[in-house]
Amino acid sequence: MDEGMKRRCGRRFDAEFKARAVELFKGSGKPMSVVARELGISVWSLARWKQMSQGGRLKMPEPGGKAPAGELEAEVRRLRQENEYLKRQREILKKAIAICSKEGWLNGGMS
Repeated sequence: MDEGMKRRCGRRFDAEFKARAVELFKGSGKPMSVVARELGISVWSLARWKQMSQGGRLKMPEPGGKAPAGELEAEVRRLRQENEYLKRQREILKKAIAICSKEGWLNGGMS
């Protein structure tokens, strides 16, 4: 299994995200597959969340409710890691563009 699949399979979504995804689907008039793709989730997840919301098992959290400190710290840590990864990717792309432009690959082919 590749690294991307491992990450996707282990994702967890909070109740607010699930409820908002269902609201977006219901209000958009778009097919479930389109909404799921736009949100980066599976159609199966969105369908399950929709069933949960109809059964009253999925509700929006109370406004102003605070997440536990541990969850916030974990989210900050995850976002920092993602930010570092994206910075490295950007630097690699900058170097690749510089190399390609020197070689003439970006100006209509190799010389």
